[in-house]
Amino acid sequence: MTRIEVAAGLVFRSGKLLITQRKPGAHLGGLWEFPGGKREAGESFAECLRRELREELGIEVRVGEVIESIAHDYPEKSVHLEFFRCALESGEPQPLGCHAVAWVTAGELADYEFPAADARLLEKLRSNTSLWG
Repeated sequence: MTRIEVAAGLVFRSGKLLITQRKPGAHLGGLWEFPGGKREAGESFAECLRRELREELGIEVRVGEVIESIAHDYPEKSVHLEFFRCALESGEPQPLGCHAVAWVTAGELADYEFPAADARLLEKLRSNTSLWG
């Protein structure tokens, strides 16, 4: 089975978290996720995350600590996700490489449909309000 390594950012601002919507025709299209993407050969997770957020959203971030690491098997592939706390340094997120962007509160997360791989992280985000500070 193909294994894909993904870096994703948890970008908080004023008590809200940045989420992005996958393009309709993409794998898991229409679902919401935490912005990021596939790690390329020779690239660290932090380098990958900075590149992906620049390409997909037009923003620059400072990559902080890992909040969660998740391995998840889909029928067609296996993913290893590393979720990092990020600080927005410059730019305002634009949907350059995704369908839409939204800033949401912990209570609003339940209003959005996410991939199955994000379930454990979503529970952590809902139950641990200190992450939002």
